[in-house]
Amino acid sequence: MAHAYTPGLKVLQEAKVVKERRLPLKGNVVVKAGQTVAPEDIVATTDLPGNVRMVNVANLLNIDAPDIRDVMLLKEGDVIQKDGLLAETKGIFGMFKSQANSLVDGTIEAISDVTGQVTLREAPIPVEIDAYVSGVVKEVFPEEGVAVETDAVFIQGIFGIGGENRGVLEVVVDSREDELVVDMITADHAGKILVGGSFISLETYKKAISMKVAGVVVGGFNYHDLEDILGYTLGVAITGSEDLASSLIITEGYGNIRMGLRTFDLLQQHNGKFASVNGATQIRAGVIRPEIVIPLSPDELKGDHKEIDSSEGIQEGSIVRVIRAPYFGSMGTVVSLPAELRKMESETMVRVAEIEIDDETIVVPRANLEMLETD
Repeated sequence: MAHAYTPGLKVLQEAKVVKERRLPLKGNVVVKAGQTVAPEDIVATTDLPGNVRMVNVANLLNIDAPDIRDVMLLKEGDVIQKDGLLAETKGIFGMFKSQANSLVDGTIEAISDVTGQVTLREAPIPVEIDAYVSGVVKEVFPEEGVAVETDAVFIQGIFGIGGENRGVLEVVVDSREDELVVDMITADHAGKILVGGSFISLETYKKAISMKVAGVVVGGFNYHDLEDILGYTLGVAITGSEDLASSLIITEGYGNIRMGLRTFDLLQQHNGKFASVNGATQIRAGVIRPEIVIPLSPDELKGDHKEIDSSEGIQEGSIVRVIRAPYFGSMGTVVSLPAELRKMESETMVRVAEIEIDDETIVVPRANLEMLETD
């Protein structure tokens, strides 16, 4: 049977999801392989080096740089408090002394008799990595982190902003065609992940942030509103590090686009359950998709798992979405994948797929398709 390889979104009702939780630099892993963890459980810790501050002692005391050690009251490795005395001149007959004080709480890292400066290192910054999802520690990476495995519903979106969040899912619309509007969001939604339908406006998203909603999942959003939220024009880059209280996950694309039927049905089916979301997105090589992970209890499992990293590519019968005009956002089923090249309106010769959309069969370049991977 003919098939093609193309980017795809995963919408899986039951999958083995493995999440690696790694520290930014070496530290301590505080859990063991086989241990059961909850999303908020800390799995690894480390300390980031504190910021460096420079104090030009030679200038402050009006001395030559080579004489700095003669006036220093402390040495490398000594701890000092903010405004604590670093150095002092002898003065005249013990009077009229000049002093240099510390700018921060920290440690003296270096004293230079070349520049006359003292390097202060602020206190280390503690970093803790949590499990993100409930599951079992599958593997431990010594001094680096762990891999947490869970049986879960796994749904990917097209685009997202905001990093990791978690909370109880609440579907606040009646259908996938409905827009998520301002009046639907209340103070009771703080810490929850809200599921809308076709669209969320900038005003509504700002309301979600003000109400401390953990995350929002909708079909579409206005691309031009991103600059208002982020404070800069979004290029081809990685998102997810934005300082936003509410992660935003767009499942279909920019504009008012109803959420995919399977995606909406799965979210509605698990309404009221705890979920973890991550808005991090990378569009270039090494694609990163925003995601929703809904852990399943043992009695909810049917044993029909699918590995989230596996992909068989587009085949006849595959469900696909068109990602370019004039059929942008339309979903259909692959009828056939002709082997021969076809000439398009642009006069280019490309490989195509015949897609059935709403009882109509259309011909679309394979590069304009995205596969919806389901189980």
